[in-house]
Amino acid sequence: MKIKIYSVCLLLMAALPLIAKAGPNLNAPDETFFIHLHDPRAMANVTISAVHAGTVEISIQLETVEELPLKAQSVSVTLGNPEQGGAPVTTEAQRTADDQWSVKMAASKAGRWNLGLGITLSPANTVNIASPILIY
Repeated sequence: MKIKIYSVCLLLMAALPLIAKAGPNLNAPDETFFIHLHDPRAMANVTISAVHAGTVEISIQLETVEELPLKAQSVSVTLGNPEQGGAPVTTEAQRTADDQWSVKMAASKAGRWNLGLGITLSPANTVNIASPILIY
């Protein structure tokens, strides 16, 4: 009796892909990129969403070197593509929480870009950190 039940289960499992109505996968692939930037005075967890040529959304979580939330007065984000030869573009991020910031920026072409953050802790104390990223 057990063999018949197992046989029926295996037969149904094997036939399931043929029975189920399979449509195209309309979900976009995960196009999120994470990078951790740090300096002796500050750290930033940066998530770039929709990482493809066009518009990207950049979310930033700031931390102290002790990994505690870091409050900043302002955060500027710079994106530059040295392969294009144009000047980098800098935009002020908007605060979304005490230690979190967000900005949408244009990334017109795929390729290697430079991401820079200017984290203003006080009028006389700005932390500048940067890293290359790949936008496809």
